[in-house]
Amino acid sequence: MKKIIFTLGFLAGISALTIAQDTHSSTDGHGHDAPAASTSLADIKMDKLIHDYGKVPFGGNGECEFKFTNNGKEPLVITNCQGSCGCTVPQCPKEPILPGKNSVIKVKYDTNRPGGIYKTVTVTSNAKSGNVVLTIKGEVEPKPVDEAFPQNPTPAGAPVEKKGQ
Repeated sequence: MKKIIFTLGFLAGISALTIAQDTHSSTDGHGHDAPAASTSLADIKMDKLIHDYGKVPFGGNGECEFKFTNNGKEPLVITNCQGSCGCTVPQCPKEPILPGKNSVIKVKYDTNRPGGIYKTVTVTSNAKSGNVVLTIKGEVEPKPVDEAFPQNPTPAGAPVEKKGQ
């Protein structure tokens, strides 16, 4: 008797799941497969997408700027600027950029990390062109070696005894 009740319950559960999935399909006119259309008239035009630091001294200036223009017909709103790691810190404008106006995205890289630099900053906005990926590259020189035993100037020799005192 338990087996019959269990089997009937199992079949009822599977039937309910099957019916629930059939009631909502991709052809029901809700546009499940249609891509989201961008209705924004704002657009972003970057002066450059890559900044090459070249060789940077250890602890040197790791700041750079990316200038851009709103080439659209409505205000450009930057909603997020995200560096690819914690050593790359972007600073984006918080106020909307009016059509035809310019602004700057500042990026600071932590130059206390010797070696190659290849990092990105993703800029998310209401631009019809979508996200922009900025790249910084270069090389931070090794940390200068501190001398274990500092060199003294040429020794003056042994002290001289004064005679007759």
